[in-house]
Amino acid sequence: MGSVPDKTVTINCAMTVFNICDVLICFCFLFSPTQLLPLFFASRSVGEDITVMSAFNLLHLVTKSQPVALRACGLPSGSCRDKKSCKVVFSQQELRKRLTPLQYHVTQEKGTESAFEGEYTHHKDPGIYKCVVCGTPLFKSESKFDSGSGWPSFHDVISSDAITFTDDFSYGMHRVETSCSQCGAHLGHIFDDGPRPTGKRYCINSASLSFSPAGGPAPGGRAEL
Repeated sequence: MGSVPDKTVTINCAMTVFNICDVLICFCFLFSPTQLLPLFFASRSVGEDITVMSAFNLLHLVTKSQPVALRACGLPSGSCRDKKSCKVVFSQQELRKRLTPLQYHVTQEKGTESAFEGEYTHHKDPGIYKCVVCGTPLFKSESKFDSGSGWPSFHDVISSDAITFTDDFSYGMHRVETSCSQCGAHLGHIFDDGPRPTGKRYCINSASLSFSPAGGPAPGGRAEL
C-alpha cells in the first residue's frame, strides 16, 4: 500500500512551528524580558538535593507587577573588593563544612536562591540580620520591607562600612553587587528603587544571612537592640 510521508511530515512540521509560536507569544504577554531570560539557562545541582537556576542571579529585580523603576544604583566606595584583602578570611574547606550547600553557593560562588523560597523573605520578627559567614551585623529589622521581589529587602544598613559595593556586568546588564566588608561573602545587589528615606533597595539572599532576635544576648552579655 502506498503512503504519503512528505505531506505528513510537512503537516507535522507546520503544526510544530505554530505550537512553538503560540507558546512564545503567550510568554511574551505573560512575562517581561528580564523574567524570560533566565528560562533559557539550564539549572544545575548544588549539593545533593538543592537545584538553583544558573542564571537566576539575573532576577534580583522586582516582579512585573511592581510599579518601580529597575535601575542599578551609583557605585559607592567600599572595602574588601578582593577576598585576600578582607579582615576575616576562612578556608574553603572550613566553609564547606560549616555552611549548607546553598549558603556556600550563594556567599562563595555568587549564586542566588530561588525567589520566595528563602528563610527570611517573609520574616518579620524584630532583631538584627548578620552575615552568615562571619557574623557581622548588616541590617536591622526596622529597615526591612516587602518589595515583592521574592528576596529579603532592606532600605538601609546598620553601618556604611559593613557592606562593599562592586560593579557587576554579568548577564549583559549593569548592577551593583553587595558583599560583606569583613569576609567578602556575596550578599545580593542594591537598586535605586527603594522607599524613603534612602531610596535604596538592598536585595539580599536569605542564604547569606543569619538572624539574632531583639533582646538576645550579644557577645559579652549585652543586648543587641
